[in-house]
Amino acid sequence: MKLVIKIKKLKKTNAARILDNLKISYEVKTYEVDEDDLSAVHVAETMNLDIETIFKTLVARGDKSGVIMAVINGADEVDLKKLAKASNNKSVEMIALKELQPLTGYIRGGCSPLGAKKNYPVYLDSKAMIQEKISISAGVRGEQIILSPGDLVKATNATVAELVR
Repeated sequence: MKLVIKIKKLKKTNAARILDNLKISYEVKTYEVDEDDLSAVHVAETMNLDIETIFKTLVARGDKSGVIMAVINGADEVDLKKLAKASNNKSVEMIALKELQPLTGYIRGGCSPLGAKKNYPVYLDSKAMIQEKISISAGVRGEQIILSPGDLVKATNATVAELVR
């Protein structure tokens, strides 16, 4: 009797391909998705990671710049006034959830600052810079990319600023 072991190979996401092309080292970790709780806090608990290292990507629209992405710690709440100031807008508002996929190609719980349909300006909260490694969405639910915050800045051309309350 022959034993056959199947190994599930992860399909590379756009985010991972971008990092590969830039020769940036990263790690992909998977976790079990709970459709009822897509929060970053739940992702941290599921992956047994410190919430301070989990960063979520929020999509907003500035009155001058148009669509922008804010990458903030998973336990924090974005301060729209600070995001407006960092992005040279007078005002910024979060996009409607129904706009997320048409604008970025991503769904809620799987939005990455890398590999969206367009290269939107990315703003990374300064808290990320004190971490050795941070975890961001790989672009699909159930996968996270772990990389250095400096490498994320390099890959997205992000502006680092204080974005949270």
